Amino acid sequence: MKFAVIGGTGLIGSQVVANLKAAGHQAVPHSLSTGVDIITGQGVEGAVAGADVVVNLTNSPTFDEASLAFFRTSMDNLVAASEKAGVGHFVILSIVGVDRVPDMDYYRAKVLQEDILKAGPIPYSIVRATQFMEFMDATLAMSTEGDTVRLPRTPIQPIAAADVAGAVAEVAAGPPLNGVLNIGGPDVYPLDELGRITVAAKGDGRTVVTDDSAGLFAAVPGDAITAPEGARIAATRYTDWLS
Repeated sequence: MKFAVIGGTGLIGSQVVANLKAAGHQAVPHSLSTGVDIITGQGVEGAVAGADVVVNLTNSPTFDEASLAFFRTSMDNLVAASEKAGVGHFVILSIVGVDRVPDMDYYRAKVLQEDILKAGPIPYSIVRATQFMEFMDATLAMSTEGDTVRLPRTPIQPIAAADVAGAVAEVAAGPPLNGVLNIGGPDVYPLDELGRITVAAKGDGRTVVTDDSAGLFAAVPGDAITAPEGARIAATRYTDWLS
């Protein structure tokens, strides 16, 4: 099969392309660097032409209210071009619990992305993943003031990017789900504890302080972004990934 992987040069996309190629498929990565602009529409029709499956792994450059416009425009352009090209399966990567965090602009934008796909004419699959292990450093950086990191006790179920990419490639190569597959890591941690584990493992001199009002994840209610019952649980543990 031929796959057009939009956002195929990024953290997840590059691994999805590699996995699909290893399985004997033709997987072509597309991004701004290859001349495909999903906002202006430049290069989009050419990117999806002849593809059996489109996998959209692009992401908004911001996490604020502007992300709503990004996902609306990009999905409108991609779905229209894919329908014109006769694409038979459209796959996106979303977030576990994304519809349970209405106070976060970025999560509302991802719900919009899902809704546009569901309402469209193309058979689809949505893979929802828990938080990537690879994003923990950025989470710490955004919550640091001097030598202090302030993090809430929000339950987090970290998953390795490699496990996410494997699941996305598998779903993309299969029949459309016309629904959602949830995937998560094997362990749940309070985010503040995860921060302490991370700085200790890295020999980082920062101190993690529990602050339930701090950062993006303070808006998450309860265990909203941990894997629900029936989710696929990946093998890689955070402590093994760190080492």
